[in-house]
Amino acid sequence: MNSTTRLGFIGLGAMGKPMTARLVAAGFTLSVHDADAARTASVAKTLGARAATSPKDAAAASDILITMLPSSAVVTAVLEGPDGALAGLAAGTLIVEMSSGVPDVTRALSEKIAGQGVAMIDAPVSGGVSRATNGELAIMAGGNAGAIDRAEPVLKAMGSSIIRTGPIGSAHAMKALNNLVSAGCFLIGIEALLIGQRFGLDPALMVDVLNVSTGMNNATQKKFKQFVLSRKFDAGFGLDLMVKDLGIALGVATATSTPAPFAGLCKDIWAAAQKYLGPGQDHTAVAKFSELVAGSTLGGDDADGK
Repeated sequence: MNSTTRLGFIGLGAMGKPMTARLVAAGFTLSVHDADAARTASVAKTLGARAATSPKDAAAASDILITMLPSSAVVTAVLEGPDGALAGLAAGTLIVEMSSGVPDVTRALSEKIAGQGVAMIDAPVSGGVSRATNGELAIMAGGNAGAIDRAEPVLKAMGSSIIRTGPIGSAHAMKALNNLVSAGCFLIGIEALLIGQRFGLDPALMVDVLNVSTGMNNATQKKFKQFVLSRKFDAGFGLDLMVKDLGIALGVATATSTPAPFAGLCKDIWAAAQKYLGPGQDHTAVAKFSELVAGSTLGGDDADGK
């Protein structure tokens, strides 16, 4: 049991909610908070956790404070805003920043809070809602080795793979670059299905072939049949967040003076899809934009090669 370590968790969205469930199951004492007060109350009641009234309140009741939020801008507001977490943090508290953040912003926040005796690591995750629910997330961890050691029992309650990436900010850079690769694989895979369907191949059969061949990737294994060919488009990770992460990856490329022409094109296509489809879409809905460009719908009338 981990009842002596008090955890605060801020951000109870699609990923945060199942992550808190894993922490409670592991025996941690938990205070939870979300900008949506009704969600805070609901999650707290379901888990038997404490409902914090504000980020400051969550921080004051925590030895380790976890943030799982949409962006670095939101993290900054939660920490520094009125009734923000920084006002409630005692010296010796550790912040585990699990959002998909901007590396430079994370570094700046870490330097700022060090002055009040608070440490930070960045620990973004990969794996989606299903792996968050099962406690099988891949977690990247950047920061001081001792701070990561301290956080490791908490991270292991949520993830099956904890990979140390280097100094603070490195995990956020790695997460963005991972999503760049994921986004590129998704787009090229959808284009291949559209080409094959025009040729006369069945898209579902193509996915089966890709999954036993060198074209296999996360999109072919876990997204194409489940969320695109099914027309569900509800994988649980937002298109807006993917575009944000691609922007972070391109920012890392710019900061390191690394030419990235394919990455730039990939980001442009995702951003165009975001503009076309509108806000609030699942990231798998980007396939609809590829279909628009191709003038075809996967599984549609052109499946016979027309």
